[in-house]
Amino acid sequence: MVRVLATGTFEILHPGHLLYLEDAKSLGDELYVIVARDRNVKHKPKPIISEDQRLRMVSALKVVDKAILGNENDMFESLKDIKPDIIVLGFDQHFKEDWLRKELDKRGINAKIVRVTRSLDCELCSSGKIRKKIYNTEKERVSNQ
Repeated sequence: MVRVLATGTFEILHPGHLLYLEDAKSLGDELYVIVARDRNVKHKPKPIISEDQRLRMVSALKVVDKAILGNENDMFESLKDIKPDIIVLGFDQHFKEDWLRKELDKRGINAKIVRVTRSLDCELCSSGKIRKKIYNTEKERVSNQ
């Protein structure tokens, strides 16, 4: 049984997230997903949607076998329990594979790292684009009143 791990913030679920998770699942038998804790998101704006709600939404996806919240103090701690065979990175995730490999090796975690290269080119295929569209639509609505 090949256990695959995907991680992310999953701020506003969109087709890009689904593509990432479907590609990850296609690499093994079980897909585990670690949803980032609110306080650990530092590489982009803090989530608007709570971590519990984001976890619930990711858990509801058919492609996901198990979703958990990440560890607040050590992002590698959850991997000890999950024991992934493959860790899948999204095409635009901020992790550098070399750095991740070194950190996994230091902890004795022998998982293959795979970066998904497919992405979708659509108007609202990122949380940032969705936020911007909502902001601009609301701004336009207010200015037209």
